[in-house]
Amino acid sequence: MHLEKKDGRLASAVLEVELHQTSALDCAGPGGLEPARPTTRNQNHSSTEFSGPYPSQAAEQSLWNAECKDFGSFLTEGRSCSALPQFFSSSSKDLCFTENTPLLWNSPPEKGSRFMSTYHPEFITAEDSWENSSAEWEQRYTLSREVPGLSTSASSEKVELRDSAHLRFPLLKFRCCVRWLKVTGLFVFVVVCSVLFSLHPDQGKFWQLLAVSPQERYSVNLSSRADSTLLQVNLAGALVAGGPSGSGREEHVMVEVTQMDFPSSRRRQPQQVTHNWTVLLNPRRSEHLVVSRTFVIQSRETVFISIWTSLRQPQVVPLLLSHQYLRASTEAQVTIAAAILAGVYVLIIFEIVHRTLAAMLGALAALAALAVIGDRPSLTHVVEWIDFETLALLFGMMILVAIFSETGFFDYCAVKAYRLSRGRVWAMIIMLCLIAAVLSAFLDNVTTMLLFTPVTIRLCEVLNLDPRQVLIAEVIFTNIGGAATAIGDPPNVIIVSNQELRKMGLDFARFTAHMFVGICLVLLVSVPLLRLLYWNKKLYNKEPSEIVELKHEIHVWRLTAQRISPASREETAVRRLLLGKVLALEHLLARRLHTFQRQISQEDKNWETNIQELQKKHRISDRILLVKCLAVLGLVISTFFLNSSVPGIHLDLGWIAILGAIWLLILADIHDFEIILHRVEWATLLFFAALFVLMEALAHLHLIEYVGEQTALLIKMVPEDRRLAAAITLVVWVSALASSLIDNIPFTATMIPVLLNLSQDPRVSLPTLPLMYALAVGACLGGNGTLIGASANVVCAGIAEQHGYGFSFMEFFRLGFPMMVVSCTVGMCYLLIVHVVMGWN
Repeated sequence: MHLEKKDGRLASAVLEVELHQTSALDCAGPGGLEPARPTTRNQNHSSTEFSGPYPSQAAEQSLWNAECKDFGSFLTEGRSCSALPQFFSSSSKDLCFTENTPLLWNSPPEKGSRFMSTYHPEFITAEDSWENSSAEWEQRYTLSREVPGLSTSASSEKVELRDSAHLRFPLLKFRCCVRWLKVTGLFVFVVVCSVLFSLHPDQGKFWQLLAVSPQERYSVNLSSRADSTLLQVNLAGALVAGGPSGSGREEHVMVEVTQMDFPSSRRRQPQQVTHNWTVLLNPRRSEHLVVSRTFVIQSRETVFISIWTSLRQPQVVPLLLSHQYLRASTEAQVTIAAAILAGVYVLIIFEIVHRTLAAMLGALAALAALAVIGDRPSLTHVVEWIDFETLALLFGMMILVAIFSETGFFDYCAVKAYRLSRGRVWAMIIMLCLIAAVLSAFLDNVTTMLLFTPVTIRLCEVLNLDPRQVLIAEVIFTNIGGAATAIGDPPNVIIVSNQELRKMGLDFARFTAHMFVGICLVLLVSVPLLRLLYWNKKLYNKEPSEIVELKHEIHVWRLTAQRISPASREETAVRRLLLGKVLALEHLLARRLHTFQRQISQEDKNWETNIQELQKKHRISDRILLVKCLAVLGLVISTFFLNSSVPGIHLDLGWIAILGAIWLLILADIHDFEIILHRVEWATLLFFAALFVLMEALAHLHLIEYVGEQTALLIKMVPEDRRLAAAITLVVWVSALASSLIDNIPFTATMIPVLLNLSQDPRVSLPTLPLMYALAVGACLGGNGTLIGASANVVCAGIAEQHGYGFSFMEFFRLGFPMMVVSCTVGMCYLLIVHVVMGWN
């Protein structure tokens, strides 16, 4: 639905509904709706008429047809429109509406317009309430779906519909049973998780301030619990997340946990079990970090904890200490976390529920599991798990893109891209993918997809291409390009920002120079691979452009009707009107699918003529607003660059996007703010919030830590002469597979200290930087494996779904997973040649 602007403001009182058609106006009685017929190419036009679903309407039908004849002659002279209040007044005699909608492009204006007849207000008597008339509308819509005789070919269609009805009834009954089981099962699951979560209170951590030194020890006695099997000890202070290097020269804190173990056999003497935990101190005492370690409780006896420090100079180190008992072992927690993650993927892969709801269910299950084992977090801690910088970046850029789309700039860019490709579709797709890869190397890949997705969708609509396939290819190249620099992807930012790695010489320039060469090789292999994977796929729509356009129009009108809340009588009327239009378009689509033979479009040879026609239709609609948008967007993007290089700018990416959105809202003079908010992908933002909570809860269940420890154990088992090659291979593939299943941000943050400990172990003797490069390659390229493997994938899917071109998990998996496997293989070979063969360590 398109609302015209007058004097910079939206005219909210004008509702325009038009269907571009070429034949004369057909009218329906008050009990039915005329199926509208938009303009088509090379179509034989024939006027059809049908009666209402009720026999008692024969008297009214003749009067209605007489009025419609006069009204149809009036419409052939020119378009007219009536305001919404006038339409619902009982004295209104005009039934016509117009609608300037971009959904009905390709309709030549010189052929005139056809209008859909609606339920005339005069047929609603005074004693009939509005609710009764609305119910009658719904009943007649339902009946019109079931009555087979709505066209001139009623005799042949009746037999087909009766036969299909007998076949569809068992299938519909089976679907109803499956749906009932799904709803019942999910509801029981949610109730059980809610009860488990509510029965266990928050285990608040009581921090105790300590002052330890080499001369003074701190000791505490803890009474054990009968229902607990693990003791988690937490330390906070100027600490480092890595373990000792083995030389013993670093300043560190020593934690000793001791307990008496009484065996079941009387012949054996009780033994003292001691666990040692070494935590490195940060040389810069200003930084604060929380580290934790879990110890197994051998018996119900008292546990003794002793803490002291090893320093070069005698001084006092302040620390914070807390502890809590857990009811499940580490293996049990990892099993529970893996089961929750598998359940979330089952819900998303088979599309049982929306991916946002699946992430929310997974987060609820993980929180319930934490509550059962005795580590239930408080609401404040759960909110702190959400990465609000990412959400602020998404929200701000969505506001910018929503205002930007009002200028017609995306249509203009689509036509220019078609012109540069000279009508060759594959050349245009490769050009778009490479531009997206280059931009994502210097911008965040999420920002790149927020800017590129609307342009790509509009371009595919102009060329009658399937936007889904093009968008999937584009987001894959965006993730590949983001791995080339230190600021292109969040895992790279985490690696470069680590202080221990900076001391080893891993800065922005060195990381970018090393990764850029490998990613260029990956791009060289990915371009022909993309063409090979799309070899048997037709990028053009398998149906004529009129059918594709009509299906998309039905989808958008249905979404528009669903978004209108029937809070008032006028809103209810508008919703009924839109549902009526959807019904009419569905009848038209059924007739066209029955009449048209499916044909596959070929590449257009007359691209020069098409470009001239497209340039006339798709122009910049608001040049002043375009200048404002380009100025603000340019300032925002330049600030993104300066933020990583200029130390004087103390703004994160989220703050920059939010400030840019506020600037553009002021300059654009937006009065109706709700229209802009409707363009924001709230489902995507909620999905990310639930995903952050889910991943942090899985980290508390030791899933990510378990994956890192098992990877380190596998590397230690390899002989020393082949250990570096095995370590690079394992880190690349474990990181790739893990990043395709879970968020790569917490995985990267967990793997860095594991790899640091592994490289600093004198028994392993591995260089650190090759392992970090392998981690970056696997974490960045592994996001292409699944739909939720990278943030850019989810953002692109959300925007495409809002435009009516959403793609499923399996559609992305069929292309993304092979591309991920090949790209990771090329990246692994590059690292092996550079670090193993050439010895560049």
